[in-house]
Amino acid sequence: MLKSMNEAMDYIESHLYDEIDYNELERITGTSVYHFRRMFSFLSGMTLGEYVRNRRLSNATFDLLHEGMSVTETAFKYGYESVDGFSRAFREWSGINPSEVKKKNMLKAFPKLSFQLTIQGGINMDYRIEKKEAYKIVGVKKRVPIQFEGENQEIIKLAKSITPEQRKKLHSYANMKPNQVVNASYNLEEGCMEEKGSLDHMIGFLTTKELDFDGFEVVEVPALTWAIFSSKGEFPKIMQETWAKIASEWLPASDYELVDAPNISFTGDLSDRNNVYSEIWFAVKKKGEK
Repeated sequence: MLKSMNEAMDYIESHLYDEIDYNELERITGTSVYHFRRMFSFLSGMTLGEYVRNRRLSNATFDLLHEGMSVTETAFKYGYESVDGFSRAFREWSGINPSEVKKKNMLKAFPKLSFQLTIQGGINMDYRIEKKEAYKIVGVKKRVPIQFEGENQEIIKLAKSITPEQRKKLHSYANMKPNQVVNASYNLEEGCMEEKGSLDHMIGFLTTKELDFDGFEVVEVPALTWAIFSSKGEFPKIMQETWAKIASEWLPASDYELVDAPNISFTGDLSDRNNVYSEIWFAVKKKGEK
Protein backbone atom coordinates (compact mmCIF):
# COMPACT_ATOMS: atom_id res chain seq x y z
CA MET A 1 0.00 0.00 0.00
CA LEU A 2 2.83 2.39 0.92
CA LYS A 3 4.65 1.67 -2.35
CA SER A 4 1.53 2.15 -4.49
CA MET A 5 0.56 5.40 -2.74
CA ASN A 6 4.02 6.83 -3.42
CA GLU A 7 3.86 5.65 -7.05
CA ALA A 8 0.54 7.48 -7.31
CA MET A 9 2.21 10.62 -5.95
CA ASP A 10 4.93 10.28 -8.61
CA TYR A 11 2.28 9.96 -11.32
CA ILE A 12 0.42 13.05 -10.06
CA GLU A 13 3.69 14.97 -9.89
CA SER A 14 4.43 14.19 -13.54
CA HIS A 15 0.97 15.39 -14.59
CA LEU A 16 0.70 18.69 -12.75
CA TYR A 17 0.70 20.46 -16.13
CA ASP A 18 -2.04 18.40 -17.76
CA GLU A 19 -5.04 16.18 -16.97
CA ILE A 20 -4.70 13.50 -14.31
CA ASP A 21 -6.07 10.17 -15.56
CA TYR A 22 -7.93 8.63 -12.63
CA ASN A 23 -8.11 5.28 -14.45
CA GLU A 24 -4.31 5.29 -14.34
CA LEU A 25 -4.41 5.96 -10.59
CA GLU A 26 -6.69 2.93 -10.22
CA ARG A 27 -4.15 0.83 -12.15
CA ILE A 28 -1.22 2.06 -10.06
CA THR A 29 -2.89 1.57 -6.68
CA GLY A 30 -4.96 -1.49 -7.56
CA THR A 31 -7.96 0.16 -5.89
CA SER A 32 -10.98 2.22 -6.88
CA VAL A 33 -10.67 6.01 -7.19
CA TYR A 34 -13.20 6.30 -4.35
CA HIS A 35 -10.97 4.27 -2.02
CA PHE A 36 -7.82 6.10 -3.14
CA ARG A 37 -9.42 9.49 -2.47
CA ARG A 38 -10.65 8.42 0.97
CA MET A 39 -7.31 6.82 1.91
CA PHE A 40 -5.42 9.90 0.72
CA SER A 41 -7.61 12.10 2.93
CA PHE A 42 -7.29 9.74 5.91
CA LEU A 43 -3.50 9.68 5.69
CA SER A 44 -2.70 13.25 4.61
CA GLY A 45 -5.45 15.28 6.28
CA MET A 46 -6.34 17.03 3.01
CA THR A 47 -8.34 16.21 -0.09
CA LEU A 48 -6.66 14.99 -3.25
CA GLY A 49 -8.01 18.02 -5.11
CA GLU A 50 -6.53 20.39 -2.54
CA TYR A 51 -3.14 18.64 -2.74
CA VAL A 52 -3.00 18.89 -6.55
CA ARG A 53 -4.08 22.54 -6.46
CA ASN A 54 -1.44 23.42 -3.84
CA ARG A 55 1.33 21.64 -5.74
CA ARG A 56 0.43 23.47 -8.94
CA LEU A 57 0.39 26.84 -7.20
CA SER A 58 3.70 26.06 -5.46
CA ASN A 59 5.32 25.22 -8.80
CA ALA A 60 3.74 28.33 -10.31
CA THR A 61 5.56 30.41 -7.67
CA PHE A 62 8.88 28.95 -8.86
CA ASP A 63 8.04 29.64 -12.53
CA LEU A 64 7.10 33.24 -11.79
CA LEU A 65 10.23 33.79 -9.72
CA HIS A 66 12.94 31.93 -11.64
CA GLU A 67 11.67 31.08 -15.11
CA GLY A 68 10.69 34.59 -16.14
CA MET A 69 7.19 33.50 -17.07
CA SER A 70 4.38 36.04 -17.17
CA VAL A 71 1.25 35.66 -15.05
CA THR A 72 -0.75 34.85 -18.20
CA GLU A 73 1.70 32.14 -19.34
CA THR A 74 1.76 30.60 -15.86
CA ALA A 75 -2.02 30.60 -15.56
CA PHE A 76 -2.50 28.65 -18.78
CA LYS A 77 0.43 26.31 -18.06
CA TYR A 78 -1.33 25.11 -14.91
CA GLY A 79 -4.71 24.63 -16.53
CA TYR A 80 -6.54 27.78 -15.46
CA GLU A 81 -9.08 29.05 -17.98
CA SER A 82 -8.52 32.70 -17.10
CA VAL A 83 -5.85 34.91 -15.57
CA ASP A 84 -8.40 36.21 -13.07
CA GLY A 85 -9.18 32.67 -11.88
CA PHE A 86 -5.49 31.87 -11.47
CA SER A 87 -4.78 35.17 -9.69
CA ARG A 88 -7.65 34.62 -7.26
CA ALA A 89 -6.55 31.05 -6.45
CA PHE A 90 -2.91 32.13 -6.07
CA ARG A 91 -3.86 35.02 -3.78
CA GLU A 92 -6.06 32.80 -1.58
CA TRP A 93 -3.24 30.26 -1.28
CA SER A 94 -0.19 32.52 -0.85
CA GLY A 95 -1.62 35.80 0.44
CA ILE A 96 -0.15 37.81 -2.44
CA ASN A 97 -0.92 38.41 -6.12
CA PRO A 98 1.16 36.44 -8.65
CA SER A 99 2.39 39.78 -10.06
CA GLU A 100 4.01 40.50 -6.67
CA VAL A 101 6.14 37.33 -6.47
CA LYS A 102 9.39 38.92 -7.66
CA LYS A 103 9.03 41.79 -5.19
CA LYS A 104 8.59 39.61 -2.09
CA ASN A 105 11.34 38.15 0.04
CA MET A 106 9.01 35.72 1.84
CA LEU A 107 7.29 33.25 -0.46
CA LYS A 108 5.19 30.17 0.15
CA ALA A 109 6.08 26.63 -0.94
CA PHE A 110 4.15 23.35 -0.82
CA PRO A 111 6.54 20.36 -1.22
CA LYS A 112 5.62 17.09 -2.86
CA LEU A 113 4.00 14.67 -0.42
CA SER A 114 5.41 11.20 0.26
CA PHE A 115 4.12 8.46 2.53
CA GLN A 116 6.50 6.86 5.03
CA LEU A 117 6.16 4.02 7.50
CA THR A 118 5.68 5.02 11.13
CA ILE A 119 5.54 2.33 13.78
CA GLN A 120 2.30 2.83 15.70
CA GLY A 121 -0.54 0.73 16.96
CA GLY A 122 0.31 -2.29 19.05
CA ILE A 123 -3.26 -2.28 20.37
CA ASN A 124 -5.69 -5.04 19.51
CA MET A 125 -8.58 -4.10 17.24
CA ASP A 126 -11.63 -6.33 17.43
CA TYR A 127 -13.40 -6.70 14.11
CA ARG A 128 -15.23 -9.20 11.93
CA ILE A 129 -16.04 -9.42 8.24
CA GLU A 130 -19.69 -10.11 7.39
CA LYS A 131 -21.61 -10.34 4.15
CA LYS A 132 -25.09 -8.86 4.34
CA GLU A 133 -27.93 -9.00 1.86
CA ALA A 134 -29.57 -5.76 0.66
CA TYR A 135 -31.46 -3.83 3.31
CA LYS A 136 -32.82 -0.39 4.09
CA ILE A 137 -32.01 2.23 6.71
CA VAL A 138 -35.28 3.88 7.76
CA GLY A 139 -35.39 6.92 10.01
CA VAL A 140 -35.00 10.69 10.20
CA LYS A 141 -32.08 12.61 8.74
CA LYS A 142 -30.43 16.01 8.86
CA ARG A 143 -27.49 17.70 7.17
CA VAL A 144 -24.94 18.22 9.98
CA PRO A 145 -21.41 19.68 10.24
CA ILE A 146 -18.55 17.19 10.36
CA GLN A 147 -17.02 16.88 13.84
CA PHE A 148 -14.26 14.50 14.97
CA GLU A 149 -14.20 15.02 18.73
CA GLY A 150 -16.91 15.33 21.37
CA GLU A 151 -20.65 15.01 20.83
CA ASN A 152 -22.09 16.68 17.75
CA GLN A 153 -24.81 19.01 19.02
CA GLU A 154 -26.70 18.93 15.72
CA ILE A 155 -26.95 15.13 15.94
CA ILE A 156 -28.14 15.44 19.55
CA LYS A 157 -30.84 17.88 18.37
CA LEU A 158 -31.85 15.43 15.64
CA ALA A 159 -32.16 12.61 18.19
CA LYS A 160 -34.25 14.78 20.50
CA SER A 161 -36.59 15.70 17.65
CA ILE A 162 -37.77 12.08 17.32
CA THR A 163 -41.05 11.67 19.19
CA PRO A 164 -41.84 8.57 21.28
CA GLU A 165 -44.50 7.66 18.70
CA GLN A 166 -41.99 7.92 15.86
CA ARG A 167 -39.42 5.88 17.76
CA LYS A 168 -41.98 3.15 18.46
CA LYS A 169 -43.02 3.07 14.80
CA LEU A 170 -39.42 2.92 13.60
CA HIS A 171 -38.63 0.12 16.03
CA SER A 172 -41.51 -1.90 14.57
CA TYR A 173 -39.74 -1.87 11.18
CA ALA A 174 -36.50 -3.38 12.52
CA ASN A 175 -36.05 -7.03 11.57
CA MET A 176 -32.26 -7.47 11.46
CA LYS A 177 -29.28 -7.02 13.74
CA PRO A 178 -28.56 -4.97 15.74
CA ASN A 179 -32.36 -4.49 16.15
CA GLN A 180 -31.72 -1.14 17.79
CA VAL A 181 -31.13 2.48 16.84
CA VAL A 182 -28.24 3.03 14.42
CA ASN A 183 -26.52 6.15 13.13
CA ALA A 184 -25.71 6.34 9.43
CA SER A 185 -23.47 8.94 7.73
CA TYR A 186 -23.39 9.41 3.97
CA ASN A 187 -23.05 12.03 1.22
CA LEU A 188 -19.86 13.35 2.80
CA GLU A 189 -18.43 16.53 1.33
CA GLU A 190 -14.95 16.54 -0.17
CA GLY A 191 -13.26 18.13 2.88
CA CYS A 192 -14.56 15.56 5.36
CA MET A 193 -11.16 14.37 6.60
CA GLU A 194 -10.14 17.94 7.44
CA GLU A 195 -13.22 18.27 9.66
CA LYS A 196 -14.72 20.62 7.08
CA GLY A 197 -18.11 20.63 5.41
CA SER A 198 -21.12 18.52 6.24
CA LEU A 199 -22.80 15.16 5.72
CA ASP A 200 -26.22 13.57 5.83
CA HIS A 201 -26.80 11.91 9.20
CA MET A 202 -29.67 9.49 9.72
CA ILE A 203 -30.94 8.02 12.97
CA GLY A 204 -33.07 4.94 12.42
CA PHE A 205 -33.28 1.16 12.14
CA LEU A 206 -32.21 -1.53 9.67
CA THR A 207 -34.90 -3.51 7.87
CA THR A 208 -35.60 -5.72 4.88
CA LYS A 209 -39.36 -5.07 4.97
CA GLU A 210 -41.14 -3.74 1.90
CA LEU A 211 -43.39 -0.93 3.18
CA ASP A 212 -44.04 2.75 2.47
CA PHE A 213 -42.58 3.63 5.92
CA ASP A 214 -45.06 6.44 6.60
CA GLY A 215 -42.98 9.33 5.31
CA PHE A 216 -39.70 8.43 7.05
CA GLU A 217 -36.43 8.82 5.15
CA VAL A 218 -35.21 5.61 3.48
CA VAL A 219 -31.67 4.74 2.29
CA GLU A 220 -31.36 1.65 0.11
CA VAL A 221 -28.19 -0.34 0.85
CA PRO A 222 -27.22 -3.07 -1.66
CA ALA A 223 -25.77 -6.47 -0.76
CA LEU A 224 -22.24 -5.75 0.48
CA THR A 225 -19.40 -7.02 2.64
CA TRP A 226 -18.89 -5.15 5.91
CA ALA A 227 -15.92 -4.73 8.23
CA ILE A 228 -17.48 -4.40 11.69
CA PHE A 229 -15.35 -3.00 14.50
CA SER A 230 -16.36 -3.25 18.14
CA SER A 231 -15.03 -1.33 21.13
CA LYS A 232 -15.90 -0.71 24.76
CA GLY A 233 -15.01 2.22 26.98
CA GLU A 234 -15.60 5.92 27.59
CA PHE A 235 -18.19 7.37 25.22
CA PRO A 236 -17.67 9.01 22.75
CA LYS A 237 -13.86 9.09 23.24
CA ILE A 238 -13.13 5.37 22.62
CA MET A 239 -15.49 5.17 19.68
CA GLN A 240 -13.85 8.19 18.02
CA GLU A 241 -10.39 6.74 18.67
CA THR A 242 -11.55 3.55 16.96
CA TRP A 243 -12.63 5.56 13.89
CA ALA A 244 -9.14 7.11 13.77
CA LYS A 245 -7.36 3.75 14.10
CA ILE A 246 -9.48 2.20 11.35
CA ALA A 247 -8.53 5.05 9.01
CA SER A 248 -4.85 5.41 9.85
CA GLU A 249 -3.84 1.84 10.78
CA TRP A 250 -6.27 -0.90 9.75
CA LEU A 251 -7.22 0.25 6.24
CA PRO A 252 -3.66 0.88 4.98
CA ALA A 253 -2.51 -2.52 6.27
CA SER A 254 -5.55 -4.61 5.29
CA ASP A 255 -6.45 -6.43 2.08
CA TYR A 256 -9.64 -4.40 1.83
CA GLU A 257 -10.67 -1.11 0.29
CA LEU A 258 -13.68 1.07 1.01
CA VAL A 259 -16.90 0.90 -0.97
CA ASP A 260 -19.15 3.93 -1.47
CA ALA A 261 -21.90 3.22 1.06
CA PRO A 262 -23.20 4.72 4.34
CA ASN A 263 -20.93 4.40 7.38
CA ILE A 264 -23.01 2.86 10.16
CA SER A 265 -22.50 2.89 13.92
CA PHE A 266 -24.47 2.14 17.05
CA THR A 267 -23.95 2.22 20.78
CA GLY A 268 -25.24 0.03 23.57
CA ASP A 269 -26.41 1.02 27.03
CA LEU A 270 -25.35 4.62 27.81
CA SER A 271 -26.20 4.53 31.54
CA ASP A 272 -22.51 4.08 32.39
CA ARG A 273 -20.73 6.36 29.92
CA ASN A 274 -17.32 5.06 30.98
CA ASN A 275 -18.16 1.55 29.79
CA VAL A 276 -20.20 1.81 26.56
CA TYR A 277 -20.19 -0.90 23.87
CA SER A 278 -20.16 0.40 20.29
CA GLU A 279 -19.80 -0.87 16.74
CA ILE A 280 -18.64 0.83 13.53
CA TRP A 281 -19.47 -0.63 10.11
CA PHE A 282 -17.54 0.12 6.91
CA ALA A 283 -18.57 -1.39 3.55
CA VAL A 284 -15.49 -2.97 1.97
CA LYS A 285 -14.29 -5.22 -0.83
CA LYS A 286 -11.07 -7.11 -1.45
CA LYS A 287 -8.47 -4.99 -3.21
CA GLY A 288 -8.62 -5.62 -6.93
CA GLU A 289 -12.12 -7.07 -6.71
CA LYS A 290 -14.65 -5.73 -9.24
